[in-house]
This record gives sequence, C-alpha cells and structure tokens, in this order.
Amino acid sequence: MAEDKPVEQPVEKRGEGERDKPVEKRGEGEREKPKGKRLFVGVRVSVQTANALASACETLQRRARDAKLDFKWVAPANYHVTLKFLGFTREDTIGAVRDALVEALRGAEPVKFRTARLGAFPSLDKSSVLWAGVEGTSGGSSSGGPLDDIAARVERALVALGYPAEHRPFHAHVTLARLHETRPVRDVVLPLSEQMVSDTRIDGVTLFESETKSSGSVYRDLHRIPFKAAGFPDLQTEKRQTEPLELGDETQTDTDDGWPRGHSH
Repeated sequence: MAEDKPVEQPVEKRGEGERDKPVEKRGEGEREKPKGKRLFVGVRVSVQTANALASACETLQRRARDAKLDFKWVAPANYHVTLKFLGFTREDTIGAVRDALVEALRGAEPVKFRTARLGAFPSLDKSSVLWAGVEGTSGGSSSGGPLDDIAARVERALVALGYPAEHRPFHAHVTLARLHETRPVRDVVLPLSEQMVSDTRIDGVTLFESETKSSGSVYRDLHRIPFKAAGFPDLQTEKRQTEPLELGDETQTDTDDGWPRGHSH
C-alpha cells in the first residue's frame, strides 16, 4: 500500500531575499475583523483639580498600604469624567461619531463643576473602584446640574447613531484607583471622604481612544468638540446605522472609568 503523502500548503511568494510562508486560509463565511478603536467621550479635569486629587491620593496610598490594600492608582494626567463609554468602534465610523457630537453640542454653554467627596463602587464595604465625586449632577450632591445636560446631549446623539443606551442614572466621577478584587475600603476613605477638592471649567468635550496596557490604560485625544463648533461637515447620514459596535460588545463589563456595567449606583 502506498504511503499517504502530507498535503502541501500553498505558499505566498515573497520578494527577493524573503522566505516564502504558508497562505492563511479563511473558513467559509469567516470575515476579517474590521479595524477599530476603543472609544469614550469625556472631559479632563483642570490642572488645579488634578493636583488636588493627586495630593489626596498620596494620603490614601499611605493608608491603603497600612490596610494591606493593593490599589492600582490612576496617573494624575489621566484624571477625567466620562460622559459616555462607546467601546469598540470601527475606524470608518469615527467621523460620523465626531459629526454627531458636533451637532449635539452646538450652542451648549460652558460648564463649571466641582470635584469633591470620595467614594467607591459598588460600595465602601465591597469596593473595586475608588473615585472622587462631581457636584451639580443627578448622581452628585445636588440634582439637575449643567454637566447632566451635556451628558444627556451626548447620550441622545450616540444612541441615535447605533450605540446602546445607558439605563443607569448619570453618575459623574473621576476614577482614582482600582482593586483586582472587591475589598472593604471604608476605614481608608472615610477620614478624607468629605473634603472639597477644586473646580473645573469646560467649553467642550473630547472623543478619546482608550488603550489597555500592562502598565495601565492610555488615553489619546482623537477629536475635541467645542460647544460652539462651526465648520465641520454635516452628519453623514449614510453612516447612521447600528454597526459601530460588534455583537457582544454591549455585555462588556470593563469601562474606561472603572464603573462596571450592571451596577445601579
């Protein structure tokens, strides 16, 4: 009986000096994954606020070490307030996202908000995220603040573009640190929980790219959208469809700001 001979893979011819390599075959119906970025819409806090938060975190770090809590601290340069987490977005739809934000925020007035109070998600007794709160929002110490209006404009525009609606109340905050597993942090946080930090004034929002690395998340400014923007092209209606997100992305639990999806806090 003749021996079976191995099936030779087709090879892709390379340029002179390069070795040939097997051609990768795609299964029937298999599509190439589109290129995209992990996005969110937010605002950076003022330098004064970032410095004040960093100073508070130095004290928190000492208390956390004494309590044997292994926090992963956010770099002060990354302090921000998230208005809407988008998740994976195809590169060819980013222009439509920008245009939608331009239209939604046209005519909005500058906003001033105060960063104050410390807290944790889901609670101080079972925490995975440490944050600083923002006053003047429905999730802060008073309701109906101006930042709520900005977040609502962003939410409506991006839901119309095909992104999933956020069913939790808007809870503006600045993420300061994360824990790999939930731990009680009440004794660490309470002595500093009521301190007032600083004010931030904004006259626009930023569309960020979030890239997760072993050293932590890196945020890149893709587009800044001023409240009174002009000169951008109109919203591209041909891209207003429900395809910016891939199936399964709505169940993603890890967001850029550390507020896990599924919590009602």
